[in-house]
Amino acid sequence: MSINLELYRIFYTTAKLGSISKAAKELYTSQPAISQAIKQLEQKLGGELFFRNARGVSLTIEGEVLYRYIEQGYNLIQAGEQKFSELKRMIAGQLRLAVCSAVCKHDLLQYISQYNLNYPDVYLSIKDASSYEIGQLLDMGKIDIGIINPQNLDSDKFHTIKTLEMHDCFVVGEKYKDLCGTPISIHMLSQNYPLIMLQKGGNTRTYIDGYFLSHGINLVPQIELSNLDLIIEFTIKGLGVACVMEEHVQKELKSNSLFKLSIQEKFPLRSLEVVVKKNMPLSTAASKFIDLITT
Repeated sequence: MSINLELYRIFYTTAKLGSISKAAKELYTSQPAISQAIKQLEQKLGGELFFRNARGVSLTIEGEVLYRYIEQGYNLIQAGEQKFSELKRMIAGQLRLAVCSAVCKHDLLQYISQYNLNYPDVYLSIKDASSYEIGQLLDMGKIDIGIINPQNLDSDKFHTIKTLEMHDCFVVGEKYKDLCGTPISIHMLSQNYPLIMLQKGGNTRTYIDGYFLSHGINLVPQIELSNLDLIIEFTIKGLGVACVMEEHVQKELKSNSLFKLSIQEKFPLRSLEVVVKKNMPLSTAASKFIDLITT
């Protein structure tokens, strides 16, 4: 049975107020229009809903049963409207991000912290994942925003909202500081000094391997670690020469706990893409985060 929901709204309001005239005033319409709508609903349902009394109208037994169900539905609609309003006013909601840990710490943490200060009632969900995994999560609608390597960017599925430029470099601790004097070749580094790299499996290591291979070097690091923080600590302790993103070691470079080498073979500029899924409406929470990182 298909019944116009407006008829149920009129029925609910009339039953709640117990008066056709009051319902007409509440709904900004005429009494005949209310009476006609109730009559139409009764015809569709096949029974009477109201009977007149001295003060207005009362529900029949069948009308009372129907009212209990319509009242629940109406309350749910009002609750939905209230929740929608809360989401729009940023006093509720959820922001779902996915990004590798190093980029999160050095490129996004300042924005995430500010966002949390601005909107403390929005629930933050942040996943540490590879570019490939982030692409899958975004495609399935399980996250709102992801930061991925351009190699994993499917332009048919994803839209870039910001590009983060990255500069690879070689750094050393105090032990190898004398290497900073003059430009040095990667051939010299690979043949004479222990190299510290991220372990295989991620886009960064694949890129570094390709960079060395393009210069005729099959990269075999002496030390392979799982994350940037360990690489920094090993390098500061003088255990070797590390390849890192310059943007991610600014604190250590400024404090002179790490020193940047001058390399003869320059690294090409790299980038990471902050992306959302195309044709997928963004929540208010996600839109506010995008506004924060793009202004």
